[in-house]
Amino acid sequence: MKITRQKHAKKNINFYKHNFRFREPFQVLLDGTFCQAALKNKIQIKEQLPKYLMGEVQLCTTSCVIKELESLGKELFGAKLIAQRFQVRSCAHFQSPVSGSACLLSMVADDNAHHYFIATQDQELSSAVKKLAGIPLMFIIQNTMVLDKPSPRSVAQVQALQAGHLFPEHQKHNIAHLKSEQGIVRVTEHRGRKRKRIGGPNPLSCLKKKKKNPSTPAAEQAKKKRKRKRNKPSVTPTPQTA
Repeated sequence: MKITRQKHAKKNINFYKHNFRFREPFQVLLDGTFCQAALKNKIQIKEQLPKYLMGEVQLCTTSCVIKELESLGKELFGAKLIAQRFQVRSCAHFQSPVSGSACLLSMVADDNAHHYFIATQDQELSSAVKKLAGIPLMFIIQNTMVLDKPSPRSVAQVQALQAGHLFPEHQKHNIAHLKSEQGIVRVTEHRGRKRKRIGGPNPLSCLKKKKKNPSTPAAEQAKKKRKRKRNKPSVTPTPQTA
């Protein structure tokens, strides 16, 4: 069962690596519900999560999540201690804190530019994350951490990209850069009728014509006589007998 779960995790991680540019260290944003579930099921997040994701991991949370756990009292004191061990990422709610689910959702709303994983047990937050593309979702089920399969929204966006209907911003920049390097932009902009170059005169026309010696009728008759004399057979005299 563990090997099968590991294969599914590897497949899902490769999906986000190849299509949404996820790289190690993987940044995992955790909320209070995930920390509480890990404490209840005796899961060592810091030790087990890197093994499950097969790579280096940075565990993160926000100040809104910690303040929410503090406000909930002693029942979530253990979850608060776990969350305080993680890196606290700055959010936009420093002066007016919001709920942990609203804060985490705002961290990935802008096309998930920082490539966060979301780890939560909150069903409303999970549903909202699935409506966005390119956000890996994690939760705890049956005493184990699970990386959910890519959402239909993520799959649809990848299919559209492969069909050529959409281009992400980084691909647009790369295509423009490659075109400028290869000179394709300049060729397409100046493509049109070719202008005829103004060349010099034809070198053959500059050669001097050879003058032919004019032949007179008298000269031609002399040539004919010389030919006849050459072709006339010679006659040898026969000796006479006495």
